[in-house]
Amino acid sequence: MNLVERAKNIIVTPKTEWEAVAAEEPNIQQILLSYVLPLALIPTVATIIGWGVIGMFGFTSFTYGIAMGLVQIINAFLSVFIAGFVIDALAPSFGSTKNLGRAVQTVAYSMTPVWVFGILNIFPAIGWLAGLLGLYALFLMYQGLAPLMKTPEDKKIGYLVVSIIILVVVYFVIAAILTAIFMAIFGLSIFSAMSY
Repeated sequence: MNLVERAKNIIVTPKTEWEAVAAEEPNIQQILLSYVLPLALIPTVATIIGWGVIGMFGFTSFTYGIAMGLVQIINAFLSVFIAGFVIDALAPSFGSTKNLGRAVQTVAYSMTPVWVFGILNIFPAIGWLAGLLGLYALFLMYQGLAPLMKTPEDKKIGYLVVSIIILVVVYFVIAAILTAIFMAIFGLSIFSAMSY
């Protein structure tokens, strides 16, 4: 699997790329280290540069940038794995095949636009656009459910909705916990960070 080709194809030609993914044997460690890590580094580095060097409204703090960058990268790993685990556990409820490797593939490859468009975090004032463009991940997940999880057509919408809720909850809960931890480690608070 070529990282650049996979990322490009999953965004540009998802239907054919999901079929290619379905033909591969899932390897969770390889997905996390060879795909999630390099792509999750894009918004991580962009966040560090954006908040640590460029800033917004006169606020720059390299320490804050590092803390938020660490939240980004750790959250990417934990969210993919935990959401994959829960989506796998729910598979039988939606007539889908239970397979943790396939569930992790579905989540990891669906998140591609979130990480790629995360480059916009280099400019904090427009970083929100990364989240908006990242909504394309929802369509990608919808496309990947049938080939990877063997979800029947009539159950895809329900499975997608539940999967999205799980992803959002997992992502934000982990982000909140990690943010609190790293703000404490670096001696920051939202209010003290804004006073730099």
